[in-house]
Amino acid sequence: MSRIPTVNRNQVSPELGATLDAVKAKLGMVPNLFATFAQAPAVLNAYLGFSEALTKGKLSARQREVIALAAAQANACQYCLSAHTLMSKGAGLSEADIQAARAGQAADAQTDAIARLTVQIVSQRGVVSDQDLAAARAAGVDDGLLVEVIAAVALNTLTNYANLIAGTEIDFPVVAL
Repeated sequence: MSRIPTVNRNQVSPELGATLDAVKAKLGMVPNLFATFAQAPAVLNAYLGFSEALTKGKLSARQREVIALAAAQANACQYCLSAHTLMSKGAGLSEADIQAARAGQAADAQTDAIARLTVQIVSQRGVVSDQDLAAARAAGVDDGLLVEVIAAVALNTLTNYANLIAGTEIDFPVVAL
């Protein structure tokens, strides 16, 4: 059972209702995470804006999904693991790619470095060695990409922690941790 309930669309302000309607129009549904974030409209809007901004960066959709899967696995967030397993397929990841991402790995060198870096950032709470950064850079992760990886990890950590604390009901095909 959820410890922070989702908002009822029929009981929100017109502004928040418009935001939820826009989410539904884009995704075909309002995921329970978003309806939980809607308890604090500033958080929902910040999440949506930050997420959208990252789509305009250097990270590909596939790489953003690898980060989401690696972070969800490292943070033991079943909600995000379930959601991003489905979304990863839409971004072109195979079952093998998804399993690799969950293990902090990927087939191509740059995405593998990004996956490994994601797990290091999460598990080491942002304390990454010079050697870890050098390995990522050797695989093509430049400073701009590095900053985007940090941002994507932060965004996914927000959703992971929110789901873990809220006990968000999974509204995607459930994936076991």
